[in-house]
Amino acid sequence: MKKLFDEIPVIESDQLILSKLTDADAPLIKEMSQNKRIYRYEPTFLFERQYTDMHQMIRDVYGEIFETKQNLILGIHSIDDHQFCGLAEFYGYKESLHKVCVGYRLRESYWKKGIATQAGWLMMDYLLNSTDVEIITASTMIENRASAHVLIKNGFTLVNSAVPEDWGYAQPTLADKWIL
Repeated sequence: MKKLFDEIPVIESDQLILSKLTDADAPLIKEMSQNKRIYRYEPTFLFERQYTDMHQMIRDVYGEIFETKQNLILGIHSIDDHQFCGLAEFYGYKESLHKVCVGYRLRESYWKKGIATQAGWLMMDYLLNSTDVEIITASTMIENRASAHVLIKNGFTLVNSAVPEDWGYAQPTLADKWIL
């Protein structure tokens, strides 16, 4: 069985493709990263929010960041029109524990369409059936009920609630901790 960072996967369903970001995605990633509604429940230090040049961000994501097993970020694309819908992220990889954390963000025009749930399912299916990952975790701000709902629909269990964490804000962020 392969390890998570052995390759940059292409993960497909009949509606979505999770795959390597391309320069064509850069303008929509930039637009998404500037939308305060999308990032109100997210850490301030997310990778795409650290860049003004999204073409450079894409190069960096698949360069040293991938090679050092820090993050694997895939674009979520509609299978019908190949439109960029959002980001799927694997981070906090602990190879010796066969453990990884997951996260996702969607452009606002793709909210409430089941895309986050399906992208989550594709991520879990890939991790559990194509890699040696055995433990999958996630964190959500306690206010982010929509993301919690997506995790529940994907089989996650809440294991700890209102844990203070450093998400880059002035005060600790209260986060719920999930496991699959």
